[in-house]
Amino acid sequence: MSRPIRIAISGGGLAGASLMFALLQYPHLDVHIFESASAFREAGMAIGVTRNAQAALDLIGPRAPELLKLAGAVPMRGVRFMIAQRDGQGEVINEVDDVKAGKRLTSIVHRAAYLQQLLADVPEDRLHASKKLSSIDQHPGFITLHFTDGTTHECDILIGADGIHSTVRKFILGENDPAASPRNTGFWAVMTIQPYEKARASIGQGLVDSNDAREYSWVGNGSYIMHNLLSDGQLVQFLICSSDHEAESSDRWQRTISADEIKQLYIDYPSHLRQAVEELLGQEPEHKAIYLWEHPPARTYVSGPICVRRPRTQRIVESSRGTGTMLIGKGETGVEMKRLGNLLPRWDFILDIDMLEHRNEAIQKMQNELAAST
Repeated sequence: MSRPIRIAISGGGLAGASLMFALLQYPHLDVHIFESASAFREAGMAIGVTRNAQAALDLIGPRAPELLKLAGAVPMRGVRFMIAQRDGQGEVINEVDDVKAGKRLTSIVHRAAYLQQLLADVPEDRLHASKKLSSIDQHPGFITLHFTDGTTHECDILIGADGIHSTVRKFILGENDPAASPRNTGFWAVMTIQPYEKARASIGQGLVDSNDAREYSWVGNGSYIMHNLLSDGQLVQFLICSSDHEAESSDRWQRTISADEIKQLYIDYPSHLRQAVEELLGQEPEHKAIYLWEHPPARTYVSGPICVRRPRTQRIVESSRGTGTMLIGKGETGVEMKRLGNLLPRWDFILDIDMLEHRNEAIQKMQNELAAST
């Protein structure tokens, strides 16, 4: 009997953990996952698992969709984009409802809870924390991974899920390739997760309702607010975002912003949102804001048996940046958001992709390559 195919996943976040969960069910694969931090954990804001991602989970197997429920994911009944400033304040710009659309939309889940579920059944000997990848040696027939603690690991295939600081990406492209290093977009965000009743009292009962869970995006002139529910409706995520032109393309990862600066950004927002900013963020004198970074388009995402992702994801990166610009009122249309009837269709290429066809296309390409090699 031939030996199993040895697969190494670099990066223990949600992407790497999802892949680990998917591949673990195949006995002919010997899969190991490596995380640079001292433990497998996630931090930061909750994420939306949209219908295309849910379709991908369906294809992984019946157990995969159950993990969302176990992690306390809250299915959103709808997503609403609202005008926060100037003419039309409080009006709906655009909305998608699961009943009208006839399709599931998105479920909001806490990163840490979801990661825990994805890795719950992974054998301990396949999980490797405190393993920061330092270099890669590609030999005929195998790959050697070198870690900063002096250890090594041999594999047949290496998949990079190592995020914005990706060592795998640098190996594929070369250290000097401009696309090998990330860039600061200039956008920054502050997020807080609060108990349901507290957030509901601040934001408003009609806007935070576990019986009619919806995600709200409030579009302003240079600023933005989003709120949604997670953890079986017990928690509410409240996020603010703005931009800092001076930080764009800089090496800054964080900035400190005072409560007074935050309040000033939202001084013209509806009263209930000003109250929410005051009560949910204004009680601390200052906050750490994180800058949002991105990778530039790359000429390739693969080098033999080493890869980072499919090129389609780069289009998502570029689309997301354009959408973010629109959401803080900095696009061509400014804050006159009534003109943005085309906002929701921006996600059609993401949400409406046929995941079954997408998977089958990948399988066919693999079979063609195998046939050609033999």
